[in-house]
Amino acid sequence: MSTLKAVRGTRDLLPPETELWNFVEETARRVFARYNFGEIRTPIFEDTQLFARGVGEETDIVSKEMYTWEDRARAQSEKAQSLTLRPENTAGVVRAYIEHKLGETGLLQKLYYIGPQFRRERPQKGRYRQFWQIGAEAIGPPSAGSESPLRDAEVLEMLATFLNELGITGWRLEINSVGSATDRPRYVAALREALAPMKHLMCEDNQRRAETNPLRVLDSKDANDQEIIEKLPKIADYLDDASKAHFAAVLAALDACGVKYEVNPRLVRGLDYYTRTTFEFTHGGLGAQNALLGGGRYDGLSEAIGGPKAPGIGFAMGEDRLILTLQSQASWGQQIADEAANTVAKGPHAYIAPMSLEVAPNALELAQKLRGEEFRIEVGEPGLKIRRHFEFAEKLHAKSIVFVGENEVFGKTYSMKPLGSRANIVWNFTDFSKFVSALRGTNRNLVSGP
Repeated sequence: MSTLKAVRGTRDLLPPETELWNFVEETARRVFARYNFGEIRTPIFEDTQLFARGVGEETDIVSKEMYTWEDRARAQSEKAQSLTLRPENTAGVVRAYIEHKLGETGLLQKLYYIGPQFRRERPQKGRYRQFWQIGAEAIGPPSAGSESPLRDAEVLEMLATFLNELGITGWRLEINSVGSATDRPRYVAALREALAPMKHLMCEDNQRRAETNPLRVLDSKDANDQEIIEKLPKIADYLDDASKAHFAAVLAALDACGVKYEVNPRLVRGLDYYTRTTFEFTHGGLGAQNALLGGGRYDGLSEAIGGPKAPGIGFAMGEDRLILTLQSQASWGQQIADEAANTVAKGPHAYIAPMSLEVAPNALELAQKLRGEEFRIEVGEPGLKIRRHFEFAEKLHAKSIVFVGENEVFGKTYSMKPLGSRANIVWNFTDFSKFVSALRGTNRNLVSGP
């Protein structure tokens, strides 16, 4: 019988690596909270139509990459429902905004999420078929200021702060405006006309996009087509006055906050729902596929999936790529990454050795009290010989071993030996607070006798 392994494009995250993931997520939660974002958790699968109508049927995500299946009908009179594992989370957040009538509060809804997404694409470095994203959306009725360029700049400034606090240096912000719903048709027509005489020279995907959705050609990463793409019309020449003013206001607010950026007239992103501001944060440590995170404004998405007018702006970032970037840096970011990744590798603060089955409840009680003091504790198997307890404690890289035997239970004492110490003596305490203080000292590498 063959050994079962993780499915292609998926992987297991194990300690100590998960400590680094926790560090990234905790930093996100801390930074986003300062900007008054709250967490939302949407279902891991949705009605397929949500993505077909929201993301766009001609996008690569919907046309080629989604995991979709027919859910069995519960009764003969019912029609089977098509369901899809979420390939992205913006559409799900907007669906939740509509379903729960969040717009009726009259307030701007600022929501973030952390969770897995699924796309059936070719696995490569930093890209998996099940991948974890951190994202956020600021959405609401126009009366709440949801269309304001201030919101765009605030989200971008928050992302700059987040990357800086992670310790990621050398990031670049690229930004563009893809115009309003009235600008886009004029530009798409110009693109289609410019592509017509040369589309046969492009890759198969771009030949298809030139017909179905010319904007997607600009988002192509095909190296052989870049010379053609560079000569195509620029969307900045097709923006109306309102779109130009909106974009100028975003840039002015970024200037005021000291957030550096580069205007990239070819940046359109890969989803149909984007309007006006689009952006990417890139980093050289990721190689040719250098996008670290991205997003943009989606002023018509709510209406596209049957909701009220609710302009919004959001972003998503892949945690794998964030962590690869942290690990690629030899500066403060790498130091933080190493510290986080080593937390579990450093082992428990103490290993408790129950010397018999009879005292096992007392060992567990002591472990509970120490965990209440924020110590990381491992409890050994009752009744092992002392030598075996020492072997397990050393394999776990425990800082100290604490013995719980009949003498300790009946004498109400605490016996501890620091591991790695030259001294062979065991310290004995009759006062719990002094025992805790000594244990803390052991974990600060400031070991001294009681």
